[in-house]
Amino acid sequence: MPHFDVGILGLGAMGSASLHALAQRGARVIGFDQYAPPHASGSTHGHTRIIREAYYEHPLYVPLVRRAYERWADLEREAGTTLWMQTGGVMVGPEGGPLVQGALASVQTHRIPHEILDARTLSDRFPAYHARPDWVAVFERRAGMLFPERCVEALLAGARRHGAELRLNEAVRRWSYDTRGLTLETMTGKYSVDRLVVAAGPWLPNLIDSLGVQLPLEIERQLSHWFRPAANDDRFVPSRCPIALWEPRDGEVFATFPDEGHGVKCGAHHAGAMTSPDSVDRTVSDAENESARRLLEEVMPGAGGRLRESRVCLYTNTPDRHFIIDWLEGSRVLVVSPCSGHGFKFASSIGESVSQLILDGRSSLDLSPFSLARFR
Repeated sequence: MPHFDVGILGLGAMGSASLHALAQRGARVIGFDQYAPPHASGSTHGHTRIIREAYYEHPLYVPLVRRAYERWADLEREAGTTLWMQTGGVMVGPEGGPLVQGALASVQTHRIPHEILDARTLSDRFPAYHARPDWVAVFERRAGMLFPERCVEALLAGARRHGAELRLNEAVRRWSYDTRGLTLETMTGKYSVDRLVVAAGPWLPNLIDSLGVQLPLEIERQLSHWFRPAANDDRFVPSRCPIALWEPRDGEVFATFPDEGHGVKCGAHHAGAMTSPDSVDRTVSDAENESARRLLEEVMPGAGGRLRESRVCLYTNTPDRHFIIDWLEGSRVLVVSPCSGHGFKFASSIGESVSQLILDGRSSLDLSPFSLARFR
């Protein structure tokens, strides 16, 4: 039976980044995925993902994303390809709403360079945008878009170069413990590992028997839509149109992306029904596309032209919408980041932290907010 220092279960954002970081440090590591990443069956797809520092969810994420910027830049140099684009970013909504107030908490805690723009100034500077008169915008220059499929391809290719073994289209069915370590059973064979990283995202609930604990997770159906603006309208190109988060109604968040070649992308955040990877409806209805178009036209008039594409992805949500990065009892199995719909940007730094936890016994970043103890 082949033996490895570390096995990685799931090679989406967190799994591929962990595989790369461990292989980079010389660990003998093997990665498994039931598909061939990057694929569109889970959470890690969709042409573009936002990266930003003015983090409305909580200031605790800012050190993680700052290190992620550095790690993505390192990966770009290693891969020799562009993995992200700086566009700037705006968080727009009522001045007292959770989106603007959360962004301000992060910029004030971590002294992030930013500007506060009223609705008129926002539209003057970025003609693509139309905010309600009583809204304000928090603008940060460093924000932008990651290209998730390219990122995963670069991580997996780099892991291979550093000696990692990849077993694609090979699902891990279960694992068991013995005095020597862990035995993983897949569709086609058995493998022995000293440590296991479980980064299975929406498939985590299917692994409860092997995990031995009930994780408090819900799987959410999330939609993304791409619309083609008029051909002669350059308001929506990345150089003139930052990424944006909007609060159209109390507590709701709507994301918009500039047209980087696939059309203007948009989607309502945390507005989907609960589901599972095996039962999710992967067809986006006409009504769902039209609902997104209406929201898009409210904040970016003229952007909602012909529908180019729409997709379903899956959020793996915890009750507090924060991550899980923690060892199961016995410190052989590390559960990594059910991301609650906002994790991709952090993958490069979380992968590094996983390598540190396994090889050094501790992470250079504070991961204590992501422990399982908070659910007990």
